[in-house]
Amino acid sequence: MRRPLILLLLASLTISALYLGRAYLPARIAESLGLRADITEIRNRVTPRLEAEFAAQGLTFGAPVYLRIFKEEATLELWVKSGSTYQLFRSYPICTFSGGLGPKLREGDRQSPEGFYQVGLSALNPRSSYHLSFNLGFPNSFDRAHGRTGSFLMVHGNCLSIGCYAMTDPLIEEIYLTVEAALKAGQATVPVHAFPFRMTEPRMAQASGSNWIDFWRQLAPAYQQFEATQVLPQTSVRDGRYHVAP
Repeated sequence: MRRPLILLLLASLTISALYLGRAYLPARIAESLGLRADITEIRNRVTPRLEAEFAAQGLTFGAPVYLRIFKEEATLELWVKSGSTYQLFRSYPICTFSGGLGPKLREGDRQSPEGFYQVGLSALNPRSSYHLSFNLGFPNSFDRAHGRTGSFLMVHGNCLSIGCYAMTDPLIEEIYLTVEAALKAGQATVPVHAFPFRMTEPRMAQASGSNWIDFWRQLAPAYQQFEATQVLPQTSVRDGRYHVAP
């Protein structure tokens, strides 16, 4: 009687892991079950549609891109360079993220980061257990200056977050392929700016009593400048603070 019960338990655990989106399966098991993304199949299936949708908006698939994330609105925006400015291609709903408003401080705090990050080709993971993913590069120089710790903070699929920004699988396919195409076409890094909210003057006034208001005031010029110009903000870190060039 014990063996059937053990087999039933194992089957139940496997089904539960599948239902929860594959995330709890060890990588080797996920691969053996064919649960890892087939990037070639995804490219063949999704790229032609993306190329057509880009063309319909007068954009070029493979042109430089810029991503903006807004926690409060649970939105990821994908902007594409057209001439000297950027044009919004699409706004994607974020399926889930961890924690609340405010930056990530330490490993294990289950908080999704805020700040200015860069994604290069080496950050792309087409064989991710979370369908597809790219690493934000946390901690960056600002985070390190403040002693903040953490690792493997990503944008990925599978709609499950332990500090990452998680999308549904169909949406991460579009975002991933667009970022990949831009990097392969010569964009050195794709900037990803993660904001707590849309940093309008009224919303900033509402946040004036927050413990994070000084940090957010460092981020706000990048949001406000881009809103006014659609030109990519130039950011840097000096003396442990973010700076945005005029």
